[in-house]
Amino acid sequence: MLQRKTIISACLTLVAVLLSTAVPAASDNPSSQPSAQASAGQQPADKTSADAAKLRIGSGDPVAGKTKADLCFGCHGEDGNSMDPQSPKLAGQYGAYIAKQVRNYQATSRTHQIMSPMASTVSDADLADISAYFASQPMMKGDAPSGNQLGKKLFENDDLSRMMVRCNSCHGTSGKGQNPGNPLYPVIGGQHKAYLYGQLLNFKNGVRNNSNGGVMNITVHRLSDAEIDALADYISGL
Repeated sequence: MLQRKTIISACLTLVAVLLSTAVPAASDNPSSQPSAQASAGQQPADKTSADAAKLRIGSGDPVAGKTKADLCFGCHGEDGNSMDPQSPKLAGQYGAYIAKQVRNYQATSRTHQIMSPMASTVSDADLADISAYFASQPMMKGDAPSGNQLGKKLFENDDLSRMMVRCNSCHGTSGKGQNPGNPLYPVIGGQHKAYLYGQLLNFKNGVRNNSNGGVMNITVHRLSDAEIDALADYISGL
């Protein structure tokens, strides 16, 4: 009975994602998030506009954030484009998404040998500024388009026979996110392949469980390792 309820719950979560036209912004502290939200049927704001940039940056001060982010540069790069393929790019990522991940490290709902102790030293005010700085940088992009057709198929098409939602329904047509005021699902287009592959495996194996409603765990555990590799390869080139 418990297993049946779990399956039904997972299906309802995926159906909700497929049918949703506007998703509320993720927040550990809703009052600190931008109030502008896209209503149902409303077109997302231009990602390059000044208003879109403000939504992406959030409430923090990117100028102050550059100084405060000094210790982050060793792994993530001064402009948010890390050289280490195991360290994620942060350039142009939603400020609120970056902040949420750090809070998850603080709460131990996500763990990492370096990030966990680093996160424990960051105050909320400093975190807002650091997140704003990386969010204000030109958005990450791939070095070259990937011709991986299997990865492209998985990214662009639902597979309802396996209850799998296409990646671009949440992460945008080119993996650059949806409405800039909706940081619920991160920018992934142009992220390092090795990092993407590792995180997808972590979701598949239950090592990581902090996606919205567990949707990543629900979806990815049905993928083979070869499919995960193809998907990571394709997304990294966007």
